[in-house]
Amino acid sequence: MRAVILEQQLVLLAREGDHHAFSQLCALKIGTLTALARLILRDEHLAREAVQDALIDAWRGIRGVRDPEKFDAWLRKILIRACYGRANESARRARLEIELGTADQPLTNQIPLDVERRDHIERALRRLQPDQRAVLVLTYYLDLPLAESAAALSIPLGTMKSRLNRATQALRAALEADDRAPVAAERMPA
Repeated sequence: MRAVILEQQLVLLAREGDHHAFSQLCALKIGTLTALARLILRDEHLAREAVQDALIDAWRGIRGVRDPEKFDAWLRKILIRACYGRANESARRARLEIELGTADQPLTNQIPLDVERRDHIERALRRLQPDQRAVLVLTYYLDLPLAESAAALSIPLGTMKSRLNRATQALRAALEADDRAPVAAERMPA
């Protein structure tokens, strides 16, 4: 309870232009913001840039925060917008990523089940668009109610429900496609 009151006081001070109070707020929120951005963007570098963009935008707009209790939701909305911006910018630059392994690593199929499942989900999430990942992250990772997720994305509740449905279907399709890929590769003649 004290932490919430302290945070609200920091928001009020930051709103009045107190740089130190805003820095303290940033220190409290940076871990959560970075984790959220990583989940949406699936790229460490882009996530850090999006968080930085969001914090700059938050400082510029902090005077517009009317209710200190809603600071987290306000900041999340700014971060999601920054993530979309970084994702669009990244798509325009279209990077080529090649994962290299070392030659001395033995090839085995003895991957622990949890790691294998996480990797499977990670590959499927990478196939989704950032807006689809954002919907899934807000709903399933942050466990926000649909109305709060919709507010964070600045969309109506009905739109949130349909986007969540489409994102879930896209994730399911990506998982199934990933399951089929090794089978199709085995059938191809050498």
